[in-house]
Parts: sequence; C-alpha cells; structure tokens
Amino acid sequence: MRGISLMSGGKDSFLASIISISQGVKLEYALSVLPEEESLMFHVPNIRHSHRVSSLLGLKTRYIKERDFEEYLSGLRNDGIECVVSGAIASDYQKTKIEKLCTQHDLVSCTPLWRKEQETIMMEVMNSGIEAIIVSVSAEGLDTSFLGRVLNFDLLNRFRELIKRREFNISGEGGEYETFVTGMRGYGNLSILKSKIHWSGSSGYLEILEIEETS
Repeated sequence: MRGISLMSGGKDSFLASIISISQGVKLEYALSVLPEEESLMFHVPNIRHSHRVSSLLGLKTRYIKERDFEEYLSGLRNDGIECVVSGAIASDYQKTKIEKLCTQHDLVSCTPLWRKEQETIMMEVMNSGIEAIIVSVSAEGLDTSFLGRVLNFDLLNRFRELIKRREFNISGEGGEYETFVTGMRGYGNLSILKSKIHWSGSSGYLEILEIEETS
C-alpha cells in the first residue's frame, strides 16, 4: 500500500511512520502542515524543521498550509496514494477529522498508535532508538529546565512522579509537552546549533534556529 506520513517532527508522527513501514506501507513522502493560529489539529513548535526529521527515514517533505489540507487530500488518489499515516494517540477530534476526510476521498487513515497504552508507546520510543528532545511545555510541574532535555528513562521517571501528584499524560497527549526528533539509532542524528527559549507565564517553547545533520 502506498502512503504518505503526516510528519510534525515529533516523536508520535515519527514512531507512527516507522511502524507503518514495518507493516508494509510504502511511504512516498512526508507531509507537514503549517498550522493556522490557534489550530486544534496541527500545533507543534519547529514545524519548519520537520523535513530534517523526515530525512532520517529517507523521506522528502512537502509543506502545505492548514487551510489547503482538505483540498490536498482530495488529489492524493490521482497520484496513486492509498493511505495517510498519522501519530494520533487519544485525540478523538484529530482522529475523527482525518478519518472523515480520508473516507471522503477514498483513502485509508492509518493510525498505528491509536488507543495504545501511553506507557507502552513511550517504551516503543525508547526501545526503537529514537532520540527526541522536549521543545514545548505547558503543565504544572514543568519549567524552563525541561526545554531541550532528551527524552530518556530518567525523564520518564520524573513524569511518573508527576502522575502521582496530578493529572498528567506521560506521552504528552494532553498538551503537557511536545517533542522534536533529533535522531534514531542506525539512521542518523541531527545537531541543534542554535536555539532560543520563549517563556510566558507557566508555559514556553524552545525555538530551533539552526540545525544540521550529523553522522
């Protein structure tokens, strides 16, 4: 089956791409959607660098604006594309919207992470050799010190401690944090050369200013 991957640059879309490939989907390229302001569908810091992440899987990236998303999907069948891969985990709004559009245009919505136990997903990220950093935080208990930190087992333990004290999604599915993939074992790595932290009130994000691929 020929498909495309909705690639944000974060761990979920990246892992979904890897799983779909292992399941026999032939990904032709990655599609990165530039979100409108206050978008409920597409919201990730550093989306303009997502092509760097896609390149780790040998995929080219096409960028489109969110307002052009439906029209773009409508033409995929003409190009021989059969499915759209996304990293949806628990957002009914996101999954339903994508499924509805795919159905309208005779496409299959492939969501390999859907309703998986979030702890299991995090273990898959770790065990797959995916390296990702925290680029956005928006939850009580997370401060500027978390921005730029590598997602590893020690950090997962910190998240588990937060779960004991308050409502917290360990995968960040509730918007607690967002990630940016910086490498994968056996596939290559990305090096962030310059970045800037933006902080307001109790939330903030790490803006990647310069990045390059390293061996």
